[in-house]
Amino acid sequence: MASSAKCAIREVAKDVWTFSCPFARFGLFPVGGRSTAVKLSNGDVWVLASSPLDEATKSKLGELGPVKWIIGADAVHHMFLGDFKKQYPDAKVIAVDEAIKKKEKEELKFDGAWGADPPDTKYGFENDIQHCYFTGFKNKDVAFFHPASKTMIEADLLFNLPAREQYSMTGSSGKFPVFGTLNPSMWAHKKFAWSLGVDKEAMKRDVKTVAGWDFDRIIPCHGDVIEKDGKAAWKEAYKWYLD
Repeated sequence: MASSAKCAIREVAKDVWTFSCPFARFGLFPVGGRSTAVKLSNGDVWVLASSPLDEATKSKLGELGPVKWIIGADAVHHMFLGDFKKQYPDAKVIAVDEAIKKKEKEELKFDGAWGADPPDTKYGFENDIQHCYFTGFKNKDVAFFHPASKTMIEADLLFNLPAREQYSMTGSSGKFPVFGTLNPSMWAHKKFAWSLGVDKEAMKRDVKTVAGWDFDRIIPCHGDVIEKDGKAAWKEAYKWYLD
């Protein structure tokens, strides 16, 4: 992870903030990292925590309201969950079961687990944010939908590279070496989505659930925010499951 002081913070829609930071997978591939915070209708703050909790991030979250939900969106986006919980001890931490198992040595208390809880479990933020757990995806991702801003939020289900915004404060273009880009319109992204579907029937079910949501924007953890026509991008990236 590059210096967290180089994160770009902005309000992408009313009550929805992104924290976009440089991050290179294996220290080589600039995929970027991003946390997303949503101020709920009751004033509480929900955070998909996937980037460093630096001073600028703490300051902005403090302006938004009390952080009550800390979310781990899949099996691999768990690095900063403990840092967020230490800073916001009254918040509930919800993550996928695979991530929770990886955090056992940290003795981090979790308040919910996609993959271990009953599928119809309600965690308390559903009046503002819906969720769909992809049981058939290799990384066990959860997709989220904030109807008020028509925004879908996700970790590894969809990439929109290069990560321009996430590298915007570093002097780097954020371009992927050799390959250059990976976005929903590309054949390579369809192949990527298909290959990570370890249960194709479950994937078809969950891809259709997300396609039924009324969103226009997609906030990915990796790559630029898709500001409009997000549903079309989703359907294109997952076309092989929808045909």
